[in-house]
Amino acid sequence: MTSLTCDVAVIGAGTAGLAAERNARKHGARTLLIDPEFAGTTCATVGCMPSKLLIAAARAAHQARESDLFGIRTGPVEVDGPAVMARLRRERDRFVSATRKDFDALPEGTRIRARARFDGLAGRLSGGQARLILDDERVVTARAVVIATGSAPMVPGPFAALGDLALTNETLFDLPDLPRSLAVIGGGAIGLELAQALARLGVSVTLFDSGTRLGGVRCDRIHATLKKAMAEEMTLRLGVTPEPSKDGRAERIAWEDGEATFDRVLVAAGRPPNVAGLGLETTGLRLDDHGMPEVDPRTMQCGDAPIFMAGDANGARPVLHEASAEGAIAGRNAVAWPAVVPSRRKTPFTITFTDPPLVSIGEDPDDSAAIGSADYGNQGRARVEGRNRGLARLYAAAPDGRLIGADLFCPGADHLGHLLVWAMEAGQTATDLLTRPTYHPTLEEGLRGALRQICRAVPLELPGDSDPGQPPGL
Repeated sequence: MTSLTCDVAVIGAGTAGLAAERNARKHGARTLLIDPEFAGTTCATVGCMPSKLLIAAARAAHQARESDLFGIRTGPVEVDGPAVMARLRRERDRFVSATRKDFDALPEGTRIRARARFDGLAGRLSGGQARLILDDERVVTARAVVIATGSAPMVPGPFAALGDLALTNETLFDLPDLPRSLAVIGGGAIGLELAQALARLGVSVTLFDSGTRLGGVRCDRIHATLKKAMAEEMTLRLGVTPEPSKDGRAERIAWEDGEATFDRVLVAAGRPPNVAGLGLETTGLRLDDHGMPEVDPRTMQCGDAPIFMAGDANGARPVLHEASAEGAIAGRNAVAWPAVVPSRRKTPFTITFTDPPLVSIGEDPDDSAAIGSADYGNQGRARVEGRNRGLARLYAAAPDGRLIGADLFCPGADHLGHLLVWAMEAGQTATDLLTRPTYHPTLEEGLRGALRQICRAVPLELPGDSDPGQPPGL
């Protein structure tokens, strides 16, 4: 039986795993990066990039159909499904190729193509080492281990029984053509993005969710605006339990008060962490009912063991920039164990790339927070571009007016959200932002009314007459 030894073993070669290995090696550790495929990151292969390629095609089709608003006549818009999917895969493969260059840059002997599982952790509190068994029967002994195994689509049993009629975000992008009709199961970020994109590409889409809240939106007013916008482009079946059954080469979905047949179904019911088969039960860690250990979000350490869990594998903040940050924290602390160092985490920040984009920033505000709202239904720049819909809600702490969060569903929210989260990271107040220059006419200008509402509610000093703010009615 071959034995391998290292200071830090990293299980999983995605965004978090690459960041962990890189930072551990930077801090002097001998590392091993273990992955069964080294296929590339989830973002490049089946996540961020292919989904945005589909969304970009959908935006082009939507804008062509809406051009009559500006006096531009295009005639009927034809969507060439095979061409859409061919470009998507061609560009996706370019992104994947770029991520794989990170594997080629690893020092010789660092990359281990195998599956790993724990086989006990001897002397956890006295400097003992972790023991990993690989599926090729090699044994890895490491001073510390970083788990960065990512997540995978959850396909409930009734949908799994449908075979290839059931799609996930890991199989959708390999379709040779667009389906004529599609049931989307799940109204989270993935379900919303793909449902709207496919609807704009001419697919008849029905979205099902057992809950009544789309996208995990916390603000009732934002959710009402989002729901209204989505209902204009697809059929929504919320608060129902869809039951699938195979009907030849189609899929029949029944729910409490109806049924319909679809060409395919996209299951977007969540992506739980990939922890099955890791042997966590042998480590002495306390596990919850889902087999998950408790992870300190400031150190990424599991309990007091030399085991760290980063990225989608821990299920805390399953977005790419957080996976990269968590991987770096885990890699550094794996080297330093047992002298781990807590890190200050960045402000929570998520974007769902619907149109308009849906953005959430910061923690849930409490009852003491001052709130400012900006309605983009008649905002100047949005109206010029025919995108005048949506709402922004900003939250500030009393009594200082420091910005602590925001919910946005409005044009340019993906860019506005960055401005707001940067301001929050800098500890800025509503007054601070109002004193900054704002060009006219822009979408950023639309936030000024919300900032002024916060200043009046706290109260804070409003900028003087030398700052005219947004022109009336715009």
